[in-house]
Order: sequence, then structure tokens, then C-alpha cells
Amino acid sequence: MYIIKKDGTKEPFNVQKVVAAVNKSAERVLYTFKPDELDFICRFVTEKCEALGADGIMIAQMHNIVEGALDAINPAVAKSYRDYRNYKTDFVQMLDTVYKKSQSIMYIGDKENSNADSALVSTRRSLIFNQLNKQLYQKFFLTVEELQAQRDGYIYIHDMSARRDTMNCCLFDVGAVLRGGFEMGNLWYNEPKTLNLKEMLTYYIRHQEDVVTRRTKYELNKAEERAHILQGLLIALDNIDEVIRIIRGSENTQAAKAGLIERFALSDAQAQAIVDMRLRALNGLERAKLEKEYKELMERIGELKAILADEKKLLGVIKDEIALIRDKYGDERRTQIGFDVDDISMEDLIPRENTVITMTKLGYIKRMTVDNFKSQNRGGKGIKGMQTIDEDYIEELFMTTTHHYIMFFTNTGRVYRLKAYEIPESGRTARGSAIVNLLQLQPGEKITAVIPLVDYEEGKYLLMATKYGVVKKSSIMEYANIRKTGLAAITLKDDDQLIEVKYTEDDEDVFLVTKNGQCIRFHESDVRCIGRTSMGVRGINLTGDDEVIGMQLDSQGEALLIVSANGMGKRTLTSEFTAQHRGGKGIKCYKITEKTGDVVGVKAVNDDNEIMMITTEGIIIRTAVDSISILGRNTSGVKVMNVGENVEVASIAKVREEKLEDEQEENTTEE
Repeated sequence: MYIIKKDGTKEPFNVQKVVAAVNKSAERVLYTFKPDELDFICRFVTEKCEALGADGIMIAQMHNIVEGALDAINPAVAKSYRDYRNYKTDFVQMLDTVYKKSQSIMYIGDKENSNADSALVSTRRSLIFNQLNKQLYQKFFLTVEELQAQRDGYIYIHDMSARRDTMNCCLFDVGAVLRGGFEMGNLWYNEPKTLNLKEMLTYYIRHQEDVVTRRTKYELNKAEERAHILQGLLIALDNIDEVIRIIRGSENTQAAKAGLIERFALSDAQAQAIVDMRLRALNGLERAKLEKEYKELMERIGELKAILADEKKLLGVIKDEIALIRDKYGDERRTQIGFDVDDISMEDLIPRENTVITMTKLGYIKRMTVDNFKSQNRGGKGIKGMQTIDEDYIEELFMTTTHHYIMFFTNTGRVYRLKAYEIPESGRTARGSAIVNLLQLQPGEKITAVIPLVDYEEGKYLLMATKYGVVKKSSIMEYANIRKTGLAAITLKDDDQLIEVKYTEDDEDVFLVTKNGQCIRFHESDVRCIGRTSMGVRGINLTGDDEVIGMQLDSQGEALLIVSANGMGKRTLTSEFTAQHRGGKGIKCYKITEKTGDVVGVKAVNDDNEIMMITTEGIIIRTAVDSISILGRNTSGVKVMNVGENVEVASIAKVREEKLEDEQEENTTEE
């Protein structure tokens, strides 16, 4: 069997070339094929190619077959393979164009005081950098180790030399600089040198001295030329009658200039300026302007000569100019300076303590100590919990400890991870930090669920629920290695969204509650454990515009606390909800009226728990659960929080504080 290329030539079909190509595509997305997956690809491609024609098939057909095999195993690898096909031709053409342009660049710079060869190389590099698509470069020239390091927070400095076939990558590790410096190859006045950080700064200052000196000499020359002309004009104005007589009595301009030079000992340039002077310059106002300009020029000339004569003043000019650049373009430090990992860990210096973490609708997150909030009686007004901006309000609030992992699940089904202490601590009324500055969220992503986690263990699971009633259970070990760019946690279809995630041990009863007041209870074992990127199964059958607003477990409390948008709420014992198979419509759990509004939150609670409620204006109230009445399923409850007009309850969180032992960490929040 033969493969027919685009130019019409044929070559024997070689399955090993297919294996090499798919492995390269997998490397670009940091994926490694298992042996059985590679066997499947080989069999699939071989069988499909043989079925299409024994004599030969077009290479484009073979690529489509390979993509089909990759789609069945890992869609990300298939996309990488497809992107390489689409971009390869464009990339080669772009590189050819850029190289040809770089060859036409002439030498620049002063050969006596700079390196013309270095200037040519730098110009070519800049041209290539400015025109080369960054995404193409990252797709085809970064190795697996470079991609992984880049995603782990390193900075890459890409150096494309003037030679077409040479591309060098330099890994710039900020930590290495702080520990002992780094080295960089340079050409300095035709002399190759390896410079450390101090030497680089020294040579930069020398370069700035040269630049400022040249500029000062240029400005001094221009100022002296202008002062010389002004001096001649002022002489002419002092003797204006005689100047007019000489010019009127001359046969031509050259004779007038010669007469002025002889009479007043002027230079040729001064005489030319006097001849060119207009009559309007004879009035007193113009004379005053000339005298003022001459005085300012003489002062400027004195300053420029002082800079050239005194090295300290020259360095002062450099310092002032760098300060202006800093003030105009400077921003907050983005790199973090920490301790040497071989010496002491920053985490060892962070105390283990309970903490409250809040996040707003627009994605502002902060960490606070629990003593910011004091318990109040039921029906209170609460205290200000966060300073929000227009159209923003607190949407998430939970408690954990500073050393726990926090897994962030988004509405698109991706998961990110931080340690709690990595979230900046702020005051009770502070707005906090934007979550996009802490997590590398994709466009349109929004945090919808968080899981505080001590560690990853076998036999533990994550149970997920979506807005449209789909549930999924996966082993926690599937999420042990989460990159900074996130990880796919669940596959969603249509416009479904991930709304809730629970940490379980496969022995729980699950409650799903909808905004229209329906609830279903089923055992967790009804949901089989599936892979990380799987879609899940139906948990509750929804009707109309209903959607799931919360998921709780029976181990989290003896009663379900249900709160509506208008501040009404109640507790209903979990024993009133009979277990059934997943996928049913459930039973009524809350009576919705115009007074109550839709259900906005549900938590499984005990008598000794406390809850926090947050309104759309950012008002927080903390109240004891035992002050809220226990009522039947089909009831509306009592007033839990007074909300104003056009204000609704946004979300609720359960509070439970526990003593933290020195050698043991325990979860202090249950969603």
C-alpha cells in the first residue's frame, strides 16, 4: 500500500511514521500514550487505509484517519495534530519571508564606538521576533521539558539568531538569579563576554553614559549655534539705523553681508541672519523675546557644559530619566522573592489556623480570619463583609485552614488548585484580589465550586452535579496532578454548567435540590465511578425551566436548611426524604410563593452549626442554626434575614469551627 503525496509522488505506507507523528502531537499537550492506545491507533489507521484502496490513498485522507483515531482516545491530542497540519505550511512560508527581509538590512551604528555586526544581528532578531507568530513558535519549537517548565511559572527568553537554521531557547529562572546569579553571552565592543547580573547592569550604565554624553554634546552644539545667531541679531538691533544704511547702500545680498561683517565683526551666519531678518523684528516686543531666548540659552549652555564636565551630574541625569520611565510605565512587582527550597520553605513559616475565604460574582477573592465575624440572633441585619463595586456581590463564602489545598471547579468543567495561604489576606471590608490574578482561567470561565482538601488518598471520590441534573463520580487520584493552566474535570454538553462538587468515600446518600423546590435522595453507589473527562449520568429529571441549585450529603447534617431569595428559610429533617433511584423527579421540599421567591441555597446542618448568609449588596449575617425552625417538607419557613427592596439572598455557607491539632488537619467547612 502506498501514500500519495501532494506532488503526486508515492511512498510505502509506514505505520512507524504515524506513531512518531502522534507521539509528537501528544508531547505538545504533555500527554503520554499507553501501549494499548498506540496499538489501537496502529490497527485503526492500517485497517481504514487498506479499506480505502489497495493501490494507494491520498495523504490528506490518511491524516483524517489518524485524527479520527486520536479523537477516540484524547481530543486534545487530536487538536494538536490538526493544528500542526494547518499551521506547518504557513509557518515555513513566514520564516522564509522574514529571513529574506533580514538579509536586506544594512549595517547600522557608528563603527568607531559600537559593534556593527552586533547591530545587524540584533536588528535581524527583532525583525524575526516582531513578525513571527508566537503561538506557532511555541507549538513547533518548545520541547516537552520547556513546555512543562513554562507552565510551572518559568520565563522563557527566545533567541532566534541571524542564521536561518539556528534557534536557541534560554530558560530564565528567577530563583537561580537570587541564589547565585546567571550568565548571558554578549558581544561588547567586538569582544565576546559572559556576564553575570552585576556586570550586565554595569555595562548598561556605561551604555547610558555614552548615550547621554552624545545627546548632551549634540544639544550643546545646537544651543551654541542658536546663541551665536541671537548675539548677531541683538547687535543689529542695537545699531539698527546703521544696519539699514549698509543694506540699502549695497548692490546685492553678498555686498550687504560683506559690509555688515566688516563693520560689526560678525560671522557669515550672523550676517545672513541679519539680512534675512524681517521688519517686524524691529519692534520692542520682538527684541524682548530675543533677549529672553538668549538668556535662557546661555543658562542651558552652562548646564550642558556642567554635565559634560562632572560625572556625578551625568549619572544624576541618567538616574532622573530612569525614574521618569519608572513613574510612567512602572507597575507592581509580579515576581515573588522567596526562600531557598534547600534552606527553608515559606510554607513552614505560615501558621496553621482557621480562615474564611470569600469570592464575589465578578471574581474578587480574599482570605480573612474568623474573628472578623461574631454570632448574632436570628433576624439581625448583619455587618458589612466586603466592599463591592457596582453590580458586584459576594457569591461564595467558605471556611478552611491555611494549609489545605483548595480545588476550584469552574462552570465549564475545569479544575484549578491553590493552597489557602496563597490567597492574599485582606480586611473585612476590603474588596480582595481578582481571581484571574491567581488562576489562569480561560475566557468565560467562572468559579462555581470549591473543595478544601488535606491530601489525595486512594478510595476517595469527587461527586459532581451540573445545573441540568447530571451527576458524576470520579476517583480523587484522577486530579492529583493539576497544572497551573487547569485540568478538565468533566465533559459538559450544550449549555450545561458544573455547579457543585463533593468529597466522598462512596458510602453517602446524595440530596439534589432545585430552584423550584424539588428534592431527590439516592445512594451514592447508584453512580458508578468513571474517568476524569467523562460526561456523567442523570441524577434528577427536571421539568420546565427548573435547575439544580445545590447538592448535599446525608453525613453533613441531620436536617436540610433551605433558604429562599427573599430571606425565608427552614430546616427539614433528612429522614423525611425517602431514598429512591437516581434519575427520578424527586419530591417537594419547599413551598414557593411570591413572598419567598425561588430557592437559592441548601445546606445539611446540625443544631450546633452556624450559617452565614450573603445578600446581593454584600451584607453578611452569621446566625445559629438552632434558631431556625424545623418544619415539614412542603412549607415556606420563617424569616431568617431581613432584606431590603430589590435585594435578594445570593448564597449561604455553613460554619463549623474545630480545634486544630499540631499533627492533624481537619476540614472545617462543608459545602
